[in-house]
Amino acid sequence: MDAPNPTQNPMRKFEAPPSVSDKLAEYTTCEISDALIKLGVPHGGHIPDITMFSPSFDDTSVRICGPAYTVKMVPASDTSSPKLERHFVDSAPRGCVMVISAPPSVKSAVWGGLMTAGAQVQGVRGVVIDGRCRDIAEHRAAQFPVFARGRSTLGQGTFTHPSEINVPITIDVPTSVNPSSNTEVVKPFMEAEVNPGDIVVADVDGVVWVPPELVEVVAEKCKVSREVDAKCLEDIRAGKGIAYSFKTWRGK
Repeated sequence: MDAPNPTQNPMRKFEAPPSVSDKLAEYTTCEISDALIKLGVPHGGHIPDITMFSPSFDDTSVRICGPAYTVKMVPASDTSSPKLERHFVDSAPRGCVMVISAPPSVKSAVWGGLMTAGAQVQGVRGVVIDGRCRDIAEHRAAQFPVFARGRSTLGQGTFTHPSEINVPITIDVPTSVNPSSNTEVVKPFMEAEVNPGDIVVADVDGVVWVPPELVEVVAEKCKVSREVDAKCLEDIRAGKGIAYSFKTWRGK
């Protein structure tokens, strides 16, 4: 599947093609990251520090998978950036996973209960937020998957506004600061650039994204790795030890 063209009508609807996104739906984010590492992708597709808030913090049955529909938020004080003519939830394509980028310094939420209600009507599979959410009880009551960096009591309108949709968004890892010297420390992880149409998978372990052109090979590597791990597990449970099973089936 080609990435959607940001110049095209953002109000179009599409079903996530089973031949692309659903090929990864059965695999965990850990399996997908392992496959991407084997392919030489240094970050393994991982988007760090984003966790599941709904339907619960630890529901192992939840996994969302679909093409990314991206939303870029900017501070409310930013008057030079574009503004949307239509609410970004109302423009969400059916079958997508919404990925929202919020300014890193903002402590307010960019997603609330009414947005979840609208997203479900649109057929959105879930939302991944580089920022904060609120109204967690409402998301859980709706059984709608929400993954976020944090939560807040504050709403979106006063502090941020959506500026662009279906554009590449960069999800950065904040530079840590050494409290003793008040100096910046090297970033612990590289930034993630999510493009419209990238396949996003999220579960209890975290969030990963995969460029569409890598889906086929990633799915195949996940399949092989799962078979190898099953053989390792059988040997480990038989008392043969981890070292033996790894060397026998993983070759190391």
